[in-house]
Amino acid sequence: MLDACSTPTDVLHDTPLATDSVQELRDLVERMQAEIKFKQTKIDALNFEIARLKRWRFGSSSESLDSTTQAVLFDAIVADTALEDLAAQGNTQPSVPRAKGQAVRQALPASLPRIDRHHELDATHCECGQALKRIGEEVSEQLDCVPAQFFVLRHIRGKYACACCQTIQAAPMPAQMIDKGLPAPGLMAQVVVAKHDDHLPLYRQSEIYARSGVHIPRSSMAQWSGICGVRLTPLAEALKDFLLGHDVVHADETPVKLLAPGKGKTSKAYVWVYRTTNFVAQRAVFYDFSTGRGGENARRVLQGFDGTLVSDDFSGYHALQSQGVTAALCMAHARRKLFEAHQFNGSQIAGQAVALIAKLYEIEREARELQPEARRLWRQQHAKPVAEALHTWLSEQRQKLAKADVTAKAIDYALSNWRGLTRYLDDGQVPIDNNAAENAVRPLAVGRKNWLFVGSQQAGERAAVVLSLIESAKLNGHDPWAYLKDVFERLPTLKQRDLAQLLPHNWRPTGHAAAAHSAPVAAVA
Repeated sequence: MLDACSTPTDVLHDTPLATDSVQELRDLVERMQAEIKFKQTKIDALNFEIARLKRWRFGSSSESLDSTTQAVLFDAIVADTALEDLAAQGNTQPSVPRAKGQAVRQALPASLPRIDRHHELDATHCECGQALKRIGEEVSEQLDCVPAQFFVLRHIRGKYACACCQTIQAAPMPAQMIDKGLPAPGLMAQVVVAKHDDHLPLYRQSEIYARSGVHIPRSSMAQWSGICGVRLTPLAEALKDFLLGHDVVHADETPVKLLAPGKGKTSKAYVWVYRTTNFVAQRAVFYDFSTGRGGENARRVLQGFDGTLVSDDFSGYHALQSQGVTAALCMAHARRKLFEAHQFNGSQIAGQAVALIAKLYEIEREARELQPEARRLWRQQHAKPVAEALHTWLSEQRQKLAKADVTAKAIDYALSNWRGLTRYLDDGQVPIDNNAAENAVRPLAVGRKNWLFVGSQQAGERAAVVLSLIESAKLNGHDPWAYLKDVFERLPTLKQRDLAQLLPHNWRPTGHAAAAHSAPVAAVA
C-alpha cells in the first residue's frame, strides 16, 4: 500500500526491476560515450594525417611558431605548478625576436674584372656660348655576364733528334684522368659539378653548351662522369676513414628511385649520409648508395666505429650498439611530432611542449661557440633543469590522454626515447639534433626532382663518390669546381701515400689552380 508521503514513481524506483533497468541504461550510456570518445579520437587522428599530408604536398616546410603564439604557450607553461621550480632555477627569460632586415644591395666583388665604357656630352659648348670644361666624372657600376666560353687547351711538346743515334725524342704528355680523352680537367669538373651540385641533367647541359657553339653528346658526358667516379673512389674511401676517426658522427638515409633494367619500372634504393658535427673545424660528409634499407648497410660503413652516432629512431641503427656505438637521438624529430600535433589538431599540450623545447635550443645557441667541456658544463647548469621539467610535465600530461590521441603518440615517442634525446647533455661534443645530416640530404632531395631516378646500382655508387667530395669541399669553404679541377690535374700522378693532400679538409689550391680560377676566360685563351 501507498503511505501518505509516497508517490507511484517513488515506489517504481524502489522496486528491484526498476533499479536494474536504470543501471543498465546508465551502463549503456557510459559505453556509448566511451565509444563516441574513441571514434572522435580516431577521427582527429585521421584528420591529423590528412592535414600533415597536405602540408608535405602543398604547405611550407617551416616548423617555426610565430613569436606571439610561442610567448603565449610559454607563459602557460610557467604558470603550471610542475614548472614553478624551473622558473626559479633555469633560464626562463623570454627571448626578444630579432626583426628580419630588408634585403640590401651588396657591393660588387673587387676581384671581378672591370670593363670601362666612357660617355661624354655631344655638345662642347653651353647654351650661353661658353666652352664646357671637364671637371671630373661620375662612375656607376652594373653587373654583367656572358655565357660559358670554351677554349681549346693545346699541349705543344717539343721534339728533338739525335744526328748520331738517328733517334727522335719528344716531351712526354702529362698524365690525364682519361688517357687520350677529349675533356681537359676544367671541362670534366664543369660537367660533374653541374650534374651533382647544380642538379642539371646531362641533356640540359648539352643544350647549354650548344648555345656556346660546342656540341657534346650526352653519352660522352655520361662516360666522363662514370670514369671520374671510378678514379675518385680511393679518395672517397680515405674521406670515409677520416670521418669515422671522429668521436661523434651524424647518420641519416633517404630513398631514391632505381631503374629496373628491361622492365621500364623503378624500385626503391637508398642513399646513406654520414657527416661530422658542426663543432669540428675540419668537416666531411660521406654518401653511400645501397639497394636496401637494412641495418647491414650501416654496419658495413661504420665497421670499426665505436663513438656516438647521432640519428633518428630507425631500427637499422640499433644493432650498432652491440659494437660499442652510443646512440644519441634527434631532438628535432621529437619536436616535429609535437609541432604537427599542435599545428594540425590545435593541441595546447603539444604547443606548450614545443615552446619548452625552444628554451633548450635557446640555451644551445648560447653554447655554440664554447669548447666541448665548457659546453657540457653550460648544458648541465642551464639545459638539464629544463629537460627534467619537460620530462616530468610530459609524463603528467600523458595520463590525461587516450592512447590513440595524436598528442599522446608524440609524447610516447619522446618519453620512450628520452635517454637518447638527452644524451647531448652529458657530452659536449654531441649536438642536440641531427639537422646537420638532414641538411646533407637536401642535395639529393633537390637532385631527384631533376634526374628522377638512378640508372643502375653502379651509377648510384659512382655518383655517391662524386657527391661526397663535392659536398665535403663545400663544407670546408671551397669552390667545388676549383677543387675538382685541381684534383683531376694532380690525382693521375699522385702516389697513394700522398692521397690525404687532396682530401677536401686538407686541400689548398696551388698557385696555378688559383690563377686559372680567378683569371678571365679571355686572358686564359
